[in-house]
Amino acid sequence: MTQARATIKSVEPFQVAWSPEDPPGSRSAFVRVTTTDGVVGYGEASPMQGGLHSLGIIERDIAPGLVGADAFDQAVLHDRFFHRNIKLGPEGAVTGALAAIDIALWDIKGKVLGLSIAKMLGGAWRSDVAFYSSIGGNANRSVDEVLKVVDGRFQREKPSAIKIRRDGDRSRLDMDIAGDIAKARAVRKLVGEDFPLAFDANNGYTVGGAIRVGRALEELGYAWFEEPVQHYDVRNMGEVAQRLDITVSAAEQTYTLQALVDIINAGVRMVQPDIVKMGGITGLMQCAAICYAHGVELVPHQTQPTIGHIANLHVLGAIMHLTKPAEYADGSGRMDAAFPDLPKPQNGRFAIPDGPGLGIAINDGELRRKSV
Repeated sequence: MTQARATIKSVEPFQVAWSPEDPPGSRSAFVRVTTTDGVVGYGEASPMQGGLHSLGIIERDIAPGLVGADAFDQAVLHDRFFHRNIKLGPEGAVTGALAAIDIALWDIKGKVLGLSIAKMLGGAWRSDVAFYSSIGGNANRSVDEVLKVVDGRFQREKPSAIKIRRDGDRSRLDMDIAGDIAKARAVRKLVGEDFPLAFDANNGYTVGGAIRVGRALEELGYAWFEEPVQHYDVRNMGEVAQRLDITVSAAEQTYTLQALVDIINAGVRMVQPDIVKMGGITGLMQCAAICYAHGVELVPHQTQPTIGHIANLHVLGAIMHLTKPAEYADGSGRMDAAFPDLPKPQNGRFAIPDGPGLGIAINDGELRRKSV
């Protein structure tokens, strides 16, 4: 019997500006992988600074070696190019580049086999996933401004939970602890005592400041406290996690499996690697195995509303223990012309597409028109 094969013909990394005035940080970083049989798979890299670093690595250091390879060998290719480019980091831009390639290869594999990614991962435990509205930019808002923004998203999206993010200057710690607590208290009053809430510090506190804010969040009934100290300060992140009763989460800026184990060993019991930073579907499923073995919660970070979001949903469908909702950060609809049938929020949940591969329609002409 002839084995299925999908020989890679071309690899095209590209950046998209959704509007002409988009700054680099508001752009998306994609890759288009085409087989000799004309099957096209799409992937997405982390959009930090527009993803140009990852796109450059794909173009110069990965794409030439992918042409002629079998897209079904995605795990082998993942490890090969990770180690071939190991001296570039390996964290950050390299794993973002690998994420884009990996998602595209899984998309191709599903399209060739006629199976969804969740089905290829072993089957879906669920057909939909609860989501939380991830609301950023609050460090520079007044209490009233925070309430206005939160209420708008709350009414429009009807989420299962809400996370408010500081998004402040990471070089200035403990800048407005009293103001942060006041905002957290006001949001709790707005949504009611029983509605699930989370607070993302975005690395904004010292250990002492984090303990103070964390104690207030405990009293307010917040479900988790995200990245209270600098993400690279693993020892102190673990100290905060062990000294507080509220669940402390971290690892959205963790890029290797070894670093994930380090943060778990430090005492963090909820980790949030990101599929477009952590090597794609292959990387995130490896994270799932580590979390299962260590008995910690896996709640992936994910702020990209198209390919990254859908790939993340497939993984969340396939893991057994899903303890928290999925992140939903950008509900603006500004990307809908290129992705016309993305799942829409319904009653606090997202349906997981069940079509082949990613299972979504992609308007390639629109992507090409808006490519930078």
